[in-house]
Amino acid sequence: MHLLYHDLVMDLERERSSKHGDARYAALAAMQNPDGSSVRRRLAVVLAGVSRASAAGVRRLDACLADDLVARVAANR
Repeated sequence: MHLLYHDLVMDLERERSSKHGDARYAALAAMQNPDGSSVRRRLAVVLAGVSRASAAGVRRLDACLADDLVARVAANR
């Protein structure tokens, strides 16, 4: 058990430093020029929408292929 304390302390330290880092990045983002970042944000939102739509299409295709494979296996039995 004593050997795990070091790992536990290191994990807690990583969590604390990442929380402080996130707050620092949020403060820096608030200070940036909103005009230049609004275009990037809109583009990012559009690209995220395209990514989600393509992922949904792939999931549907995967489900259809899985259904076909199961039907073939069931028909062969």
